[in-house]
Amino acid sequence: MRRSLSLLLAALVALVLAPPAQAAPGFAVAYETIPGQGGTPLKAFVVTPTGRGSGPFPLLVLPSSWGVNNIEYVGAAARLAYESGYSVISYTSRGFHDSAGEIDVAGPDTVADVSRVIDWGIARAGGDPARIGVGGISYGAGQSLLAAAADPRIKAVTALSTWTDLARSLYPNETVNAQAVELLLAAGHLTGRPGPELRAAESAYREGRFEDVLPISPPRSPASKVSSIRAAVMIGNAWNDGLFAPSQITDFFGALSGSKRLMLSPGDHATAELFGAAGLPNEIWTSVGRWFDHHLKGVDNGIDREHPVQVKPNNGGGWRSFPSWAAATARTDTVPLTADRIDAGRPTIAESGTVLVSGALQGFLKIPVGVATPLIDPGAAAVWWGPVQWSATTVSGTARAHLTVTPSAAKTTLYAYLYEVNPLGLGALVTHKPVTLTGAGTRTVGLDLEPVVWNVSAGNRLVLVVDTVDARYGGSSTAGSSVVFGADSWLAVPRG
Repeated sequence: MRRSLSLLLAALVALVLAPPAQAAPGFAVAYETIPGQGGTPLKAFVVTPTGRGSGPFPLLVLPSSWGVNNIEYVGAAARLAYESGYSVISYTSRGFHDSAGEIDVAGPDTVADVSRVIDWGIARAGGDPARIGVGGISYGAGQSLLAAAADPRIKAVTALSTWTDLARSLYPNETVNAQAVELLLAAGHLTGRPGPELRAAESAYREGRFEDVLPISPPRSPASKVSSIRAAVMIGNAWNDGLFAPSQITDFFGALSGSKRLMLSPGDHATAELFGAAGLPNEIWTSVGRWFDHHLKGVDNGIDREHPVQVKPNNGGGWRSFPSWAAATARTDTVPLTADRIDAGRPTIAESGTVLVSGALQGFLKIPVGVATPLIDPGAAAVWWGPVQWSATTVSGTARAHLTVTPSAAKTTLYAYLYEVNPLGLGALVTHKPVTLTGAGTRTVGLDLEPVVWNVSAGNRLVLVVDTVDARYGGSSTAGSSVVFGADSWLAVPRG
């Protein structure tokens, strides 16, 4: 049934995108079984150009996202084959849907599958061994970066909604991103066959031992292999990505030494590039095509002469470009924070929103996570008001909260939210970040919030809120404990 549905969808995509019968060039779509690492059968749609001779053709390999099958990229593949002459393989990742094997969370076999599909594409799909690109969304993006570190044949990568550090993504500052973890586990069970690594990780998570999961992160994190990546890398992620937040992306991007491009735009996980994967017009996928055209076909399309960092403000506006991520910040303003004391373990209306939903609303409809600061319980959250911005300004970069804190409990989780609010105290979430503290007693906490570019309207002000409960995360705060903030605290706000 799954295969029949996939074939039907592929036929519909081909019908929509196919050129008239008399036109040339065109493309052909075939459903194939490709031997992955160890001979594991991987199911794939292979889209090859027609009317362009016998090849060889530049080869693109696109592993599917977590929980998604090989139909994911067929629309984009058809467009790339028809318009630019690529041979494209869109395949279901190991352990999911119609591919065999078990889910190893981007483990050695899954990463090696990318190379085995490349082998097959060169031998059976007219692929040129000197012009190979890989890419994908989410799970496929992470696989692509890891494969580029292992396989020198890969010359170009496009990684969309990717992770670069698995631990930082799902366990930021020792705080479990519970909604993201639950979503990934549910999708894995529903659409695939979890392997021993995933089963063991889930058991540890259910038993409150998430720290025991951390050893699987380094070998599955492109950040730990960045020095081995020689391919040209394009990364596209969303400011509000609820699974793979942008801080790990900007750090990884800075560490890349070769040709690179970073695009950050409004939205949540996989939303900014969603329609482009289906072959529909999309800014991110337009850059994907230009990136591959330049680095695999030698097309002089100017992408190498553009600034490598391209960003869209999270609350609206056109693309802005910078020579580096650091250059997005022109100056930093420091706002002093007064002393305060709050009760821990009590929820307030300050929240980071819901994974996938809140970021999608921000990206598609410009509906942010809202707040009414006068309604925030002052006994359960510290609220600091910045000065009125009499002229329009931009938060551009990574805000940092320097907090002197004294928690009374053995473990306390703090959630820092930066809001833009109007004169009535109504406003929108700009960025946030959690941190879990172990041990009572006074200490200094330097908390970097997630990177963002956000336009602040004239007459509004920035407000920092810190509380101890957030439904997105699995925090450690307990009712009856307290947190005291010292007067020597401050907030550093990056300005564009």
